[in-house]
Amino acid sequence: MGVFDRAEKRIESAVGKVFARTFKGYVHPVEIVAGIQRELDAEAKLLSRDKRLVPNAFRIGLSQADYDRLAPYSKTLNAEILPGIRDHAADRQYVFNGPISIDYALDTSLPTGQFTVASQAVAPDTLGRQSAPGQLVLEVNGVRHPLVSPGLLIGRGTEADLRLNDPGISRRHALISVSGDPQHPVITIEDLGSTNGVHVNGSRITKTRVGEGARIEIGNTRMLIHTPSES
Repeated sequence: MGVFDRAEKRIESAVGKVFARTFKGYVHPVEIVAGIQRELDAEAKLLSRDKRLVPNAFRIGLSQADYDRLAPYSKTLNAEILPGIRDHAADRQYVFNGPISIDYALDTSLPTGQFTVASQAVAPDTLGRQSAPGQLVLEVNGVRHPLVSPGLLIGRGTEADLRLNDPGISRRHALISVSGDPQHPVITIEDLGSTNGVHVNGSRITKTRVGEGARIEIGNTRMLIHTPSES
């Protein structure tokens, strides 16, 4: 029995045959499992010869009718969906950067029976503040950190919001500050007196404003500020 079949039997057992029949013509939870599995395959990034980093935060876009049917059962359904996702990842030696989260969002442009899957690789300390569509993120080693107020302390020490295991990074290396309108934030990066400095777009800085496309180098780690494209 394959991963998909095991997931289907678990879900049908959980919701019951009568409940499952109510999904005729609508999005069925098993389809969401398959959609997330395809998303993992499409977004897998090579970490080493036999391991690949995959997204761990998923947003499922649903039509009004499907959202009304599925959203009230989201916790129950996710409890049944997650084992299928983990089985699929284990079979393909995928690695998650943190706990898996699945959220459901209303998309009135979708017809009944169709859904979309958007994903991010989100660090554990930022799962509670996933980026909204069009929001800037700081991407580090394939992981996207939403740039939301008040910002991020970057360093090697335990107090850092973004903790990086890089010998070229100080315990309190840099501070990214985010303020203003969330749709048009003011973002600055400041060197906190680090040993090796902070470079933005190739130039060493003390403090400067940054935005879309900014390339940041701290120690041996490279980062990029950008707006993820919706897929």
